[in-house]
Amino acid sequence: MNSYVCTLCPRQCGARRTETENTTGYCGMPAQPVLARAALHYGEEPCIRGTCGSGTVFFSGCSLGCVYCQNTPISHGRQGKPVTTERLADIFRELEAAGAHNINLVNPTHYAVSVRKALKLYKPSIPVVYNTSGYERTETLHMLDGLVDVYLPDCKYVDSQLSATLSGAPEYFLYTSAAILEMARQTGPVVLDEAGMMTKGTMVRHLVLPGHTKNSLAVLDWLATIKDSVWVSLMFQYTPCGDLTGHKELQRPLTRRECEKVWQYMECLGITEGYVQELGSTGTTMIPAFDLTGV
Repeated sequence: MNSYVCTLCPRQCGARRTETENTTGYCGMPAQPVLARAALHYGEEPCIRGTCGSGTVFFSGCSLGCVYCQNTPISHGRQGKPVTTERLADIFRELEAAGAHNINLVNPTHYAVSVRKALKLYKPSIPVVYNTSGYERTETLHMLDGLVDVYLPDCKYVDSQLSATLSGAPEYFLYTSAAILEMARQTGPVVLDEAGMMTKGTMVRHLVLPGHTKNSLAVLDWLATIKDSVWVSLMFQYTPCGDLTGHKELQRPLTRRECEKVWQYMECLGITEGYVQELGSTGTTMIPAFDLTGV
């Protein structure tokens, strides 16, 4: 890999990304992967974390600009260590040897070229999970067809004004809805092994935001239209993080009433396959230390 003009994410900013530099692109990251942590992680859904943990690889940088991001030091601060594609493939081997149930690629979109090359060098015998904000181009996902076993995308917003205000992406739902359909096409229906671990399929996450339950209901309305193709993970773990100046509603945790309102609506829509996070799952205990462990 020498350099290329990047159009991997929906921003298609056309930045010239070299192995070590990206001075003009939105994510600000080089073509070479930059990692913040690679270790067993127990904060995912039961069918992803299991009893031994998910082998998570946390990539630095992000194609979104969420004001409430809980991983701000690596997504916006871009902390991390550059690694070669060969090293990335070795990390997959090491996590597999450590007993991970899967290889969980967290926010890998802007490194899709390197991820593909690493998986060509070494395809683990355990499932590969593509854990993403959902803000994807279908053209980029086509590069990964056959290499990813489980897609774990967010569906954050339907409301374009809200996605523009909170994540700097007015066209978020336009791209995310198409991406999720492509993910489901690639993986087919959810498949669990005898231990209840997800080995294939697409599970869509939605994090409920305080003061924005109307958006959550709209997201669930859309997910109900594809409920036979994907599982849904409804999340209540919102914790105030980042610079929330000007967003008073986000400066507090969710209320029980907000959680129950969205949960009950999900049940009314007949969305039964997936998970609902426990009420009161707020706090920073599930945010790992981005200390270059395993990198």
